[in-house]
Amino acid sequence: MALPSTVYRASVQLSDLDRQVYQQLQTTIAKHPSETEERLVARLLAYALCFEEELVFTKGVGSGDEPDLWSKGADGRVKLWIEVGLPDPERLAKSCRHVEQAVLFACGPTQSRWLTQHQPKLAASRNLTVIGLDYKFLGSLVENLQRVINWSLTVTEGALYLTVADRTLESALLHLSGPPLPSA
Repeated sequence: MALPSTVYRASVQLSDLDRQVYQQLQTTIAKHPSETEERLVARLLAYALCFEEELVFTKGVGSGDEPDLWSKGADGRVKLWIEVGLPDPERLAKSCRHVEQAVLFACGPTQSRWLTQHQPKLAASRNLTVIGLDYKFLGSLVENLQRVINWSLTVTEGALYLTVADRTLESALLHLSGPPLPSA
């Protein structure tokens, strides 16, 4: 019998000075049984950092043909395709041919090796933005992870300041290649 997903409720007070986005985000996010908590918080960060009204979580891990997040236009076509982690580079390159913009939030314990191996090929996709997330930063977020997530996130000059409980964590948002993150 398959294990059920664990549902988290998230509230993120977002102040993204770099993109001029100021929102109180309320969402639910499901953690697939095979997913790590680091990947879960990375998906929530990706949601906040690329927030726009149409952006939604997909079936993600449970579906091989969907990204982690996407937004679609009125005609049903995918405008924004967002992957988190270290996905199959062939699948990512293929998706770039069919969407307006794709964003990869690269993270994981083997991130530097994966980027060295695959980033030169992915650079051919002009609509792909690659952002590096510090895996230690994600680990710090996991230390305080609760089923009800309350974050205050400020983004300014490529730096993240995330307050959870009474603790403020800081990390660089490493823009590794491609166009800037989409504006809301």
